Amino acid sequence: MIIIADSGSTKTDWTLLNPSSIHQNKVVATFHTQGITPIHQSAEVIRQIIGQELIQQLSSFPRARLVDSGLLEKPLLSNLSVYFYGSGCTPAHVPMMKQLLAGVLSAEYVEVHSDLMAAARALCGHEEGIACILGTGANSCLYDGTAIVQNTPALGYILGDEGSGSVLGRNFMNAIFKNPQFAAIRDEYLAQEKLTLADIIQRVYREPMGNRFLASTSLYISQHLDNPLIEQLVLDNFTLFFRRNIAPYQRPDLPVHFVGSMAHHYHKQLLQVAHAEGLTVGRILKSPMDGLVSYHAD
Repeated sequence: MIIIADSGSTKTDWTLLNPSSIHQNKVVATFHTQGITPIHQSAEVIRQIIGQELIQQLSSFPRARLVDSGLLEKPLLSNLSVYFYGSGCTPAHVPMMKQLLAGVLSAEYVEVHSDLMAAARALCGHEEGIACILGTGANSCLYDGTAIVQNTPALGYILGDEGSGSVLGRNFMNAIFKNPQFAAIRDEYLAQEKLTLADIIQRVYREPMGNRFLASTSLYISQHLDNPLIEQLVLDNFTLFFRRNIAPYQRPDLPVHFVGSMAHHYHKQLLQVAHAEGLTVGRILKSPMDGLVSYHAD
């Protein structure tokens, strides 16, 4: 049995997989817990999330589903392997995560990787390619089919993160308050969201998770892409992503794959910019889990 985890700061998606199943669909069940980010959470907090939220759901797993999966005669988590992918899983935090997962889940084998490795495996499988994350934040890597061999530093939404939702929101805010052409857009946006300039300054500079607030403007932006001014913000954001993050790999021969909400919701604009930059877009996934299931089920 295999458990795959795809974790962010808000939630963790867990998939229980039976790779030896004779059925085409090898997924036994999916579970959800709160997010696990070892860079921000203590070992005790993470142990409680796994031990209480996940174990509780596994313990109440329906008996009928075990029959369907051909697992009735076996303990549900016998011979368990765990593959955990998450934001904040830096090399310094991997040993702690491996120890926690092995201990709480009694796993015989554990791997812990970054969310960038999740993207690479989900998008490229065992093939060479360029894998990108475009969501609230942004990241990318050159992947040789086994390992990440090059990574342009993302640098976060203040110093980098071109292509991300937070940078798109930052550029949108800058435009509506500084570009006279955006005056009507500014008035409509502020009225619709019931915000003032003071509110925005408060949310960005004085409250936690300013990047998430900026990324939340994507909902308004996606609903107004018929306005050339707004669509150009999206196009410019993706153009900077390709030029500053993908160009350094110097591999225009490879397909560029994407995972994340920005790539999913703005795929038309993404394809347009990639074509203009002389690049080929491969797979676009909203989340990496389906790709990870395929990777680990092989």
